[in-house]
Amino acid sequence: MTGLTRKERPLTVHHLNQLLLVCSLVLLVAVAAVRISSRSGLPTLLVYLGIGVAMGQDGIGDVHFNNAELTQVIGYAALVVILAEGGLGTKWKEIKPALPAATSLALVGVAVSVGVTATAAHYLIGLEWRQALIIGAVVSSTDAAAVFSVLRKLPLPARVTGVLEAESGFNDAPVVILVVAFSTAGPVEHWYALLGEIGLELAIGAAIGIAVGFLGSYGLRHVALPASGLYPIAVMAIAVLAYAAGALAHGSGFLAVYLASMLLGNAKLPHWPATRGFAEGLGWIAQIGMFVLLGLLVTPHEMGDDIWPALVIGLVLTMVARPLSVVLSLLPFRIPWQEQTLMSWAGLRGAVPIILATIPMVSGIEESRRIFNIVFVLVVVYTLIQGPTLPWLARKLRLGESGEAADLGIESAPLERLRGHLLSVAIPKGSRMHGVEVGELRLPAGAAVTLVVRDGKSFVPLPTTVLRRGDELLVVATDPVRDAAERRLRAVGQGGKLAGWLGPEGEGHNH
Repeated sequence: MTGLTRKERPLTVHHLNQLLLVCSLVLLVAVAAVRISSRSGLPTLLVYLGIGVAMGQDGIGDVHFNNAELTQVIGYAALVVILAEGGLGTKWKEIKPALPAATSLALVGVAVSVGVTATAAHYLIGLEWRQALIIGAVVSSTDAAAVFSVLRKLPLPARVTGVLEAESGFNDAPVVILVVAFSTAGPVEHWYALLGEIGLELAIGAAIGIAVGFLGSYGLRHVALPASGLYPIAVMAIAVLAYAAGALAHGSGFLAVYLASMLLGNAKLPHWPATRGFAEGLGWIAQIGMFVLLGLLVTPHEMGDDIWPALVIGLVLTMVARPLSVVLSLLPFRIPWQEQTLMSWAGLRGAVPIILATIPMVSGIEESRRIFNIVFVLVVVYTLIQGPTLPWLARKLRLGESGEAADLGIESAPLERLRGHLLSVAIPKGSRMHGVEVGELRLPAGAAVTLVVRDGKSFVPLPTTVLRRGDELLVVATDPVRDAAERRLRAVGQGGKLAGWLGPEGEGHNH
């Protein structure tokens, strides 16, 4: 087209091809970085942030990007996906006993952390109270992705895992409310009005999340979709719907999406392993894109004056605020000091604080850029210190568990016309189903093992066929006994052939 300058030329297919090439290269580099971080023990967020910084204006890419509002919008969208993936992977049996302690940490713990950190930022660094409160609120949210990317190879007691996981899913909501309130122009509301607002938004978000999760899981279990690939899409759509409904109802959308996803993840949906894998893939893409974008937003040469304040605030947060919040929050629960010590050190800050630090930038708060720089340096430095040392601390505290039986991998496919279900059961290495005969499974009437795949070969088993680690079973069950059959299989996987005789199996007994 003539008459257009270079800056006025419209986007062409060539430009689109270049953009796709750059994005695909960034994703490939980021995926390769996952392997590097897993070998080194460093949290992956540091690698992704490094890629963004390297592409930025002080790096080799020389990309100038300073749109905090766009970063915030994309960051919120990525957080929805990350919370949905985290909720889908949360096991109700592990998190249920930890809910009271996790809720206390997410509310009382956040309040203590905000107060201690803000006081340190005001008196030690000299920040005004508004800026100090914003920083205190921003860094009070923990990040499950950062914690479990380091601890994924280290088995921990179910109570520790449940408390940390639930806390990271719950504390985003009150922290977002606090940061938005402190970043609003004009005087900060009275504390009791702010508490009432937090309570109302959490209640609305929880109610909507539970309702959407229950209705969504009910629908997916009773309506057979025409293709198995639609189930992962439907699950993620329901999770996003929970966030949107919660936010539009002036509730906590983050709490809504986490609770809805947790209900979906524990509802024994059809084609669950495929859905879980799809959600994990989306979660990785969301993390990569979000961290790279945050790295682009950073201007390293402007951070020189903010390194020392970040180190001081981070030291107070790590050594005083976090341990004090854990101790005070868990006083009623009689949790051993070893577990409290690990929970205190496991308060990693990841994507959430950096994204929340863009809120005062968008609101035009004075010194908001300095707040962002301090938070960025704090997250990077203390994640670099805490992340690699978490497995070492867990071993020193003797909190690793090695004798717990591994859970079975069970995938369910509905047979709508036959009014039945096809259960694909994978026996993992640590399962106590190893050595059990097919007849000793004692499946309910209406369920039967029809095929066994072993070492790449399939055969129809006899009642005396002994199951082994690595076997894959094909179990056919009618609609009325589908849940009972899965409970029985999981019970044998956890307790062996005597499950049901020596105690409860799953959620009931088999007689």
